[in-house]
Amino acid sequence: MRNVINLNQGWKFIQKDAGLPETFPAEWQDVNLPHTWNAVDGHDGNGSYDRGSYWYAKTFAMPKQPLAGGKVYVEVLAAGQQAHVYVNGKEAVYHEGGYSIFRADVTELCREEGENLLVINCSNEYKDSVYPQSADFTFYGGLYRGVNLISVPDTHFDLDYFGGPGLTVTPKPCDCGGAVFELNSYVTNPDENFTVLYSIRDAEGKEVAGGCRPADAPAITLYVPDAKLWSIDEPYLYTVTATLQRRNEAYDEVSAKAGVRSFSCDPSKGFILNGTETPLRGVSRHQDQLYKGNALTREDHYQDAAIIKELGANTIRLAHYQHSQDFYDACDEMGFIVWAEIPFISVFNKDPDAHQNCISQLKELIIQNYNHPSICFWGISNEILIGGISEKLVENHRELNALAKELDPTRLTTIAHVSMTPLESPMHHITDVISWNHYFGWYGGKMEDNGPWLDRFHEMHPDLCVGVSEYGCEGVITNHGPNPACKDYSEEYQALYHEHMAKVLDERPWIWSSHVWNMFDFGCAARNEGGVAGRNNKGLVTMDRKTKKDSFYIYQAYWSKKPMVHIAGRRYAQRAGETTQVRVYSNQPEVTLYMNGDAVETKAAEKVFVFDVALKDGMNILTADAGCVKDSITLEKVEKEPAIYVLPEVNERAEGVANWFSAVGSMDLKAPMEFPEGKYSVKDTIEEIANCPEAMELTAKAVKLATNFTIERGKGMWDMMHSMTVERLITMSSGLVPDGFLESLNAKLIQIDKV
Repeated sequence: MRNVINLNQGWKFIQKDAGLPETFPAEWQDVNLPHTWNAVDGHDGNGSYDRGSYWYAKTFAMPKQPLAGGKVYVEVLAAGQQAHVYVNGKEAVYHEGGYSIFRADVTELCREEGENLLVINCSNEYKDSVYPQSADFTFYGGLYRGVNLISVPDTHFDLDYFGGPGLTVTPKPCDCGGAVFELNSYVTNPDENFTVLYSIRDAEGKEVAGGCRPADAPAITLYVPDAKLWSIDEPYLYTVTATLQRRNEAYDEVSAKAGVRSFSCDPSKGFILNGTETPLRGVSRHQDQLYKGNALTREDHYQDAAIIKELGANTIRLAHYQHSQDFYDACDEMGFIVWAEIPFISVFNKDPDAHQNCISQLKELIIQNYNHPSICFWGISNEILIGGISEKLVENHRELNALAKELDPTRLTTIAHVSMTPLESPMHHITDVISWNHYFGWYGGKMEDNGPWLDRFHEMHPDLCVGVSEYGCEGVITNHGPNPACKDYSEEYQALYHEHMAKVLDERPWIWSSHVWNMFDFGCAARNEGGVAGRNNKGLVTMDRKTKKDSFYIYQAYWSKKPMVHIAGRRYAQRAGETTQVRVYSNQPEVTLYMNGDAVETKAAEKVFVFDVALKDGMNILTADAGCVKDSITLEKVEKEPAIYVLPEVNERAEGVANWFSAVGSMDLKAPMEFPEGKYSVKDTIEEIANCPEAMELTAKAVKLATNFTIERGKGMWDMMHSMTVERLITMSSGLVPDGFLESLNAKLIQIDKV
């Protein structure tokens, strides 16, 4: 029988490219798996992180084989981003892609007696043929999900096909109330002596169906009467087991959890689960935590899923790569609808090898995760039009979509469009459904633009199922003020933004899905804004999972069925002024606010209750009573609010814009822009501009004022921004800079000769 041996303990690690050791390197650092060398510098705010090629080593004894001809595999659950695996000095496998399972048959490389030396070289260095090429998150390096040793007889369920489990389960509900389970297993080295026995057990462990097939033709369809459906509220799971049998002896065994459900999308009805219209409302999730990086345990993954369940979400977009099997398991058990995707993101590489890497990662994603009932959507790319469109890009997407449908015709394919994607584009008609990453009210425009834009696109394309794959804004829990505004990074503005967006989405059930960006703050070493460097701070929860921001409770009020009430602004604890606004979130119809034991007012509202309160000098205890649930905070009335509440960069940026216009002079900013030949202009890419120090200095200053991003060749967000035109980059922040800003920049650039 199969024996899976966990190898996570007792590794040696060296954080330099020391080369392949001939013997066990006892002098290297002791580590256990999961492990990443970027657990701290991947998000500590120092502006960069270690992208290197480093080495792990461990010894193991050859598993005892009860039968002749048995095989031994090394199974790596993920290695960021490229990995070479060696046993006793010889290479067993090389793998590209940092997020999926891969295995190597090491039988012939092992010694039957004594210790065997297992060495794995991991690299998170840039490689032209490996996605992601560049993105707004840290590419952690290391063996961050663990390693197993698998011992199997010579005849066994397949271990060589793209890291798959060797068993596929396709449950389909029947009109009669039962369900058919289409089962197939994949047997290595079968002969006439072998059969595959199948068993389906319900959640209580009772066998409800069984069957038997020859090992060389193992496909079968089993029927389960009175099948219980897998749903969001009742995620009922069956256990399907395949046993490889030789006469009266079980040789190998694999199993999978399975759920019976039907689903579809309709342009006017949205997502439909088991025949019921079910708007998907939820979050996106990255897989890292504070000072752990992405080296998470099973408990960490389940904790994340539990927090999302507490929010009341029913869907998770797992960005922007294959996640841990532990997290998919949690989604199966807790009832989330999952969008799973590959890291084809932001930067399109025309190298054919890069496209082959996309194909390989998509195969691994689907083959390894086919059996998870929570997964309903395969995502083939994210914001890939940042660098523009080409026929080759469209062709590659069509090929990826066709591959996904070939590997798994039961699920839907999807894509996440960058906001600047044209309203009419060939990219809209490749996947089954589409979705948009819109940040109106943060990177550009106003939050009030979201609803009209979605309505307009829906009217233009009534045949398309439309979703919102990303939306959000930064919220730093030390930043506060009575007049929250875009780009002040305050917890209050983030809350106002999500108040608006929750209502926009609630009013449009035809939007098949929406995913807040992001559930948790996450590592992005290149970022430095909002007073918290090294991270993207758009999370509803802080990166350490310790603090739920006020915006968390807005969605809980909209989505949770459990009664709740929350007083916002508890960290805005010292307030000046004669009156202050107190906002309360609740899914109850009525809230009464008390101050120091006295009733202030009772209000009826829909999710958001707003009270104007005259605080008394000193400390004030505020209590919100929503019947069966209550909440309380303490606020202090002060003469002057703490300086830490307002970021200096917010005021500096406003002054910088004003000074910018002063420096422009008296030119007519309403005149049509000109683009004379031989001169720089806003039509040039950042890369082209960077060839001229004068033009680059001017452009970098303008981009900093418009977006709060620093652009410098080879640093920060350069890889994502260098191929964008200046016009496109500035336009992304329309609404954050005054009218005439782009025109004034162009007027200055056209005075500079091209290099």
